[in-house]
Amino acid sequence: MTARTVQRGEDDLVTVIGLEVHVQLETATKIFCGCPTEPADEPNENVCPVCLGLPGALPVLNEGAVESAVRIGKAIDATIPEETRFHRKNYYYPDLPKNFQITQYDEPICADGELEITVEGDRRTVTIERAHLEEDPGSLQHVGGGGGIDSAEYTLVDYNRAGVPLMEIVTAPDFRSPAEVRAFLAELTEVLEYLGVFDAERDGSLRVDANLSMIPGEEIEGDAREIGTDALEAANRTEVKNISSHRGAEKALAYEETRQKNAIERGRAIEQETRHWDESRGITVSMRSKEEEKDYRYFEEADLPPLRVADWKEEISIPELPSARRERFQGEYGLSEEAASKLTSRKEVADFYEDVAREYDPDLAATWVADELLGELNYRGTEITAVEDRLAEVRRLIALVADEEITAKNAKEVVLRGMLDDGDDPETIVSREDLGKTDEGEVQRAVEEAIEDNPEAVADVEGGDDGAINFLVGQVMGKTGGSADPGEVNRLLRAEIEG
Repeated sequence: MTARTVQRGEDDLVTVIGLEVHVQLETATKIFCGCPTEPADEPNENVCPVCLGLPGALPVLNEGAVESAVRIGKAIDATIPEETRFHRKNYYYPDLPKNFQITQYDEPICADGELEITVEGDRRTVTIERAHLEEDPGSLQHVGGGGGIDSAEYTLVDYNRAGVPLMEIVTAPDFRSPAEVRAFLAELTEVLEYLGVFDAERDGSLRVDANLSMIPGEEIEGDAREIGTDALEAANRTEVKNISSHRGAEKALAYEETRQKNAIERGRAIEQETRHWDESRGITVSMRSKEEEKDYRYFEEADLPPLRVADWKEEISIPELPSARRERFQGEYGLSEEAASKLTSRKEVADFYEDVAREYDPDLAATWVADELLGELNYRGTEITAVEDRLAEVRRLIALVADEEITAKNAKEVVLRGMLDDGDDPETIVSREDLGKTDEGEVQRAVEEAIEDNPEAVADVEGGDDGAINFLVGQVMGKTGGSADPGEVNRLLRAEIEG
């Protein structure tokens, strides 16, 4: 593994970023009550006395949420202690109905983990200081005034989300650019989806708070990746909230990085504050002064006993993770790093590829899954999960190409697109469009006719103009209704002309 050195001069400002990533866990019910986590039709529909924080209501811990947390801990190679416990984090905000959040403080369920990422071709490790369970607050809808938090006429509160299980994943300040943050979020999302504990397509399923500081180069000794505690503590940092996507994180932090640099260059001090990322305007907006740990007045949650999962964790298995699968695909199937990355970006894609590659040529399978299928789905702005129930049909289409029943060109441009646009199966489209491959005799006759009808193009080919052969191939394809193999047509034309 290599680590890219961050270059700096004495007068440079070094960007230092740490993340708090909140991911919703895929459980049927909320973390401390039996209310469903599925999206509701109406606001404040999936609520009960527990998740509304009504007096006398007691929490009961969701076993599925704990299992998901253990899976995450094992995937990031974290320490899972013998005993962990919950605390109350006290603060007042409209989306927190009981004015405290049940979370974990100094005894998290996962600690000292790591995740490898690739940035500009280099692999490096991001330290994950802790990952802990907590409950999600409700959600706010700012109405009027453009919908901004600082300009809305009023705010509506929906408590359907209150109590949905969250895993908060806290990194060390290991990032030195917004692009590195985006790479980390992409890798983390892949891992969580492989574990089956997270659905990236669920609205609000991932939210990021990012702490960003600018540290003068003269305060750092040696590599800018290794910044001492004193330099970090001396630098005022801003926390940027309301980031909900990988791209949004990169944009928000790029804006904040530029804002702080400009302020420092003008001789202005950076305030330690919490800022809101206004995605519609592409700016960060000051919300409040930054809270310190003591402001939350943590104390143990008396209604939940200590949690012991050390023995249970050995019984919980995790699947092959994306990075390991990428390496195996390159070794076992001879794929390039780029192709392996595409094919392992979603577990559903990787599973489908392997299903096809076991029966057909791995390169053919990679072309059809990574390029043709994913390319068409991306063009339509959809994911492979939208066609999961039709993957058997896609496999039959690949079989038609592998068995040379139809041309690859027709399979892609007519059949696959017709399947996705109209919902027809491949056999129906092949039959309706008469796309079955033309027999050799018919192709040979079409080659001879094309040569006879186009003597000038033939002369150009004989004169060394390779471009003219493409014209003749097009003539033959037209005569055969596109059902001939272009490569075979090219060979036959050259043999006839040179012969």
